[in-house]
Amino acid sequence: MKAVVEERGLRLKLPATSANLGPGFDAAGMAMSMHLTVEAHRAPTWQIHATGRDAALVGSLENNLIVETFKSVLEYAGIKAPALRLTIHNEIPLGMGCGSSAAALCAGVALADHFGGLHLGDHGIVTEASVREGHPDNVAACWLGGFTVSAMTERGVEVATFPGDSTWEMLLAVQPTSLATKKARALLPEQYSKPDTIFNVQRVALLVSAFAQKRLDLLRSAMEDRMHQPYRQDACPLLKTLLPLTTEPQIAGVALSGAGPSVLVVLQTGTTLLEAETRIVALAGPDVEVLPVRIGGGTERVVLSK
Repeated sequence: MKAVVEERGLRLKLPATSANLGPGFDAAGMAMSMHLTVEAHRAPTWQIHATGRDAALVGSLENNLIVETFKSVLEYAGIKAPALRLTIHNEIPLGMGCGSSAAALCAGVALADHFGGLHLGDHGIVTEASVREGHPDNVAACWLGGFTVSAMTERGVEVATFPGDSTWEMLLAVQPTSLATKKARALLPEQYSKPDTIFNVQRVALLVSAFAQKRLDLLRSAMEDRMHQPYRQDACPLLKTLLPLTTEPQIAGVALSGAGPSVLVVLQTGTTLLEAETRIVALAGPDVEVLPVRIGGGTERVVLSK
């Protein structure tokens, strides 16, 4: 195997993401203003120091998605993976539909690209991480930021992205228990009716236009869905509880965040975070965690000294 070519360290700041946003199943994604920060240096043996949410899980070497991805990408390239000292701070809820796995995959691929001198570029990193994830929506938004639409093609992942409106106020409602993406996908049917397919095509066209033209007024209709949310409501009780908010003038739109179980609530202009949070807690109960978020930027990379 070839030797590692890069001795300098690397710092990554990767955003959480909300995928689908209603009708954009496996295609639409949005970066959010919560982050996974990873600083990596060469070391004699593997070491991880983790702080923040779920620090014990994030800091474990066993079944660590960042570490496994890093080693796997380098092994495929014929490069022996070096041991790293990782310092990680995590703000992203795990298993809650907030793109924690996409952030970890992007981190692992980016570390392999850096320490292995692979020169993958943005397209190569997004494609490699998306293939491992199985869909590109979270990965594209995590790496590139803003609002993204993406597709897996024979040429890799093709992505269109634009920043959206960073002044839009949003709340992420998080329930106490997580939901594995694999389980959430198993709830979906194999086929859809023609009316439901047309319904979603129309809504996803509105969704892209709403973010591109910064039109909150479109979101109430644009975030409607018949492809995945109706089949996941029982496993994601917050969705069933909070969807009625779409009829209230203070709320612009409501959708499951990714595969759930978290729910993204977009506020109308003039609605305060406190007003919306109070309404969410009144409907969902005191156990719900409510996190303020905005549209975020993409992954930040800083090369460090040895």
